Amino acid sequence: MTQLLWSLLGILSGALIAFQAPINTQLGRGLGMPLAAACVSFIAGTFILIVATAVMTRVQGTAPSFRAPAPWLFIAGGLLGAVYVTTSIMLIPRLGAAALMAFLMTGQLLASMFLDRIGFLGLAVREISLGRVMGALLLLSGALMIRFT
Repeated sequence: MTQLLWSLLGILSGALIAFQAPINTQLGRGLGMPLAAACVSFIAGTFILIVATAVMTRVQGTAPSFRAPAPWLFIAGGLLGAVYVTTSIMLIPRLGAAALMAFLMTGQLLASMFLDRIGFLGLAVREISLGRVMGALLLLSGALMIRFT
């Protein structure tokens, strides 16, 4: 039952990303610059996360520790997120919401298969099986069908 709930949470999170791209695109139109929309989006998200961290610190009674295994981890996630949000804002008017999400999921799946294969940053190593390759090809085929039909 727990695995089902985690899976549903993943689906919900993916659905929220589908809303984020057009919302940020509209913000970009209003501001006249996609990069400014990404900036505003990150500022809003940062504020929410600061408040949530403060609440969780109070609830748990412990403060976060800012000791990381490597200094680049402090900026890598934000950098990757900034690229993702900015390119999504620029691509959604050109591809449409469904095609953009399909291509994003395809890219995520292909990169994730590679990261699983090499055990990136301590991930459990998972082989690239025929089933996984076929699933990726089906997703890529679906993305292309969504975009070009």
